[in-house]
Formats: sequence, C-alpha cells, structure tokens
Amino acid sequence: MKSLIQKNIELENHHLVYYEAGVGVPILFIHGISTYSFIWRKIAPAFIKTNKVILVDLFGCGQSDLRTDISFSLANHARFMFMLMDKLNIDSFNIVSHDVGGGIAQIMSVTQPQRIISTTLINTVAYKFWPVQPIIAMRTPIIRQLAAATLDAWSLKLIVKRGLYHSNSFTNELLELFKAGIQTKEGRKAFLHFAHSLNNEDLTGISEQLHQINVPFLIIRGAADVYLSSAITQELVNNLKNCDSKIIQTAGHFAQEDEPQFIINEILSFIQLNER
Repeated sequence: MKSLIQKNIELENHHLVYYEAGVGVPILFIHGISTYSFIWRKIAPAFIKTNKVILVDLFGCGQSDLRTDISFSLANHARFMFMLMDKLNIDSFNIVSHDVGGGIAQIMSVTQPQRIISTTLINTVAYKFWPVQPIIAMRTPIIRQLAAATLDAWSLKLIVKRGLYHSNSFTNELLELFKAGIQTKEGRKAFLHFAHSLNNEDLTGISEQLHQINVPFLIIRGAADVYLSSAITQELVNNLKNCDSKIIQTAGHFAQEDEPQFIINEILSFIQLNER
C-alpha cells in the first residue's frame, strides 16, 4: 500500500493509525478481528483515482494503540470511527467492511444514517449468529491464557489457510502480515482483549433499527467461509430495506485475498450507483 500515506491521530488519549490517499467522496475501510489494514491492500488502491480512501488500524490492531484500558467492543469501535471522521472534517462517507468490521459498520449505519452514503459488508457478523466458537472460548480466562501462550505461526497458518478458497491465495507474505499483529506480547494481549470485548448483543440490540433505515447495503459473501454462517447473509438480505447481495463461490472468509478483482468491481459499481 505504498500509494497510501500513514497518518496518526489521538482519540481520547489513544494513538490511532490510519492510511489515506486520493480525492473525492470518502470511503472508510474497516477490517475485522485477527487482521488490520493490510487486508485491504489488494482492494483499496483501486479506488484512489475516484475516491478519498481511508484505511484504519482499529485500536488493538496493527500500528494503532495496543493498550487494553478501553473496551474493544463493536459499539466502542464505532464511536471511535465517528470521532475519527469528525476530526477529519468528513461529514458523509461510504463504508467498506469485513468480519466484525461489518458489525461496526452496521452500528455506524444505525447511529448516524444521514452520514452514511452506502455500506458494504464482506463476510460479516450480524444478529446472534456469532461469535464463532473460537471467540466464545477465548472469553474463558483459562482459555485466554492458553491461547496467549500457544498462539504461534503453526496454529495461525491453519487459521489463515482455512479462511481461503484458493490454495495459491496462501503465501508466506500473507502469513507474515497476519503474524505481525500478534508477534509481540502486547499484540497478543490486545487480540485477546478484542475477542473478550465482543458481544453479539451490540448487534441484536440494533436489529429493529437496522431493518428500518434506508442506507444502501451491499452484502458480499465468500461461499466457502468456514467461520461465519451463510444464515447471516440470508437474514440481512431478507430484512434490510435497501440491499443488494453477491455470493462468490470461489472465495472463503478472507475473500479479499481469493477474489480481489471481483470485489473491486462490485463495490465500485455499487458506490458509483449511490453517489449519483
């Protein structure tokens, strides 16, 4: 992501890192748990010529503050994202999100729908169908301690491979990017704090509001996702007032790695349609 400039900002005395490039209508890219801004490296550069692109490292992830003296709940992350956009003097914007980042995007869309031009959810969490079992287990103190001691390259390699459809999507570069987020004691502690902070009540509590807003949604699902149920996509499509959906048969949970061009094309068409 050499074309994006790394920037730093303080939000409530916590250090947030984000990346910025381009001009035009803004797009805020929000990653999920176990990743950070790198997950957009094959997607975001395609939008720089037409849009202002902003990628964040959520608190506890990537280069942002790893301190665990605040909640990493979806609701709190959503609050910080609005705080970031306020400090950047951005009134309205598109959101592109993945995994639990999709949960953050849903909360943002409900909280201040007048500011959200469109929301794209890729292999997202929603409703009561998550956290998935590994995340539930990490809420138990002894499991968190074991995970902190044993989370290593071997186990991470299996997690990443299971999240991909194409075998050649898995590369040493990709593994190193995943490892970078948890290679330090502070990074592992922040990851586990993030997992412990997750609560699907943040999303079940907004479901009625979510079904009433007119924000345009694009739901993209890699059909081979082994971590999140297809029922999530189905219920979103059934209940959102303004929604389009795309299923990618040749993609897993990390669909950005399996089929980046497909995702670029779909998001570009969707955003252009809603910016008219």
